[in-house]
Amino acid sequence: MPNNNTYVAIMAGGVGSRFWPASRTARPKQFLDILGIGKSLLRMTFERFLELCPAENIFIVTNGIYRELVKEHLPEISDNQILCEPSRNNTAPCIAYTALKLQALNPHANLVVAPSDHIILNEANFVKSLQTALDFTEKNNALLTLGIQPTRPDTGYGYINYTKTPVEGEVHKVLRFTEKPPLEQAKTFLESGDYLWNAGIFIWRVESLLASFAQHSNEILTVLGAEPEHYNTPNEQAYIDRVYPNTLSISIDYAIMEKADNVYTIPSSFGWSDLGTWGSLHAEAEKDEKDNVTNLGPNLLFNVSDCLLRAPKDKLVVIKDLENYIVVDEDDILLIHPKGKEQEIKKITEELGLKFGNNFL
Repeated sequence: MPNNNTYVAIMAGGVGSRFWPASRTARPKQFLDILGIGKSLLRMTFERFLELCPAENIFIVTNGIYRELVKEHLPEISDNQILCEPSRNNTAPCIAYTALKLQALNPHANLVVAPSDHIILNEANFVKSLQTALDFTEKNNALLTLGIQPTRPDTGYGYINYTKTPVEGEVHKVLRFTEKPPLEQAKTFLESGDYLWNAGIFIWRVESLLASFAQHSNEILTVLGAEPEHYNTPNEQAYIDRVYPNTLSISIDYAIMEKADNVYTIPSSFGWSDLGTWGSLHAEAEKDEKDNVTNLGPNLLFNVSDCLLRAPKDKLVVIKDLENYIVVDEDDILLIHPKGKEQEIKKITEELGLKFGNNFL
């Protein structure tokens, strides 16, 4: 039986610039059917959490410009379940905003915070890990993050150093976080067996979270909590529009998690990818016999291997002698880029902005 105190906040305000040109400011990647299965990443994330709590307990934290897109993809949620940030101030302010709003709704709220654009291949294991986490945070003053068993020395993820002996069941104490280490350090982490990837999926009681903000990042709480009577009323958006831009722009990791001493993790394995780049999509998606990931209509491919190919379904695509490339055709933009240099795509979008303004972003 679902617990009525369980709530979920899905963070869906990012631009996803590494998925350019499919992901654009007007319709970023969380609103795209990036896997070609007929559902956006946001929709898939929302449906995944229905195993944990009812739809009315799922809140979406996004940028104000995406309110209508959220309603289009999630017609079953109410306007009060869409939290619209007027400015992009990183994750700590948006999580504090969510906590204050939920505190006003239900002071016993036990909250999962998760990104909108991750892939979870084993949803049953995912829900099981979350339920274990929620059971622990309900009884303890704890900030808990799901840790992913690392499969390679990846330099693009944060790492969690944890104690090998659990404090209870599958729950372990976190010793420290390390943000995106260099390759040699990542290799050492992997060999030690004492580190997990930080998936950015957090579980905590709202009461515990707000106490941590008061202790470690009180200025955010002071700004957003000055007039709590506005939360869950018709005045909320005007209040947030007025005060939110005054908050610090800082991640939840730096604001709270790296400072607190009541941080725990559950080592988890549920087929996770943060789907941060075209390359990670190629790694996770289904491939043909030549290791290509294709989202195409009619096509002829000659000697094409290890590529990610995406084009409108009504466009004929013909490619010959291509290996290890990303080809993304979005009608007004065609990207042909070496897959091994995909980290440069974000820099390209910055140069595009300087040369063409926002027309193609």
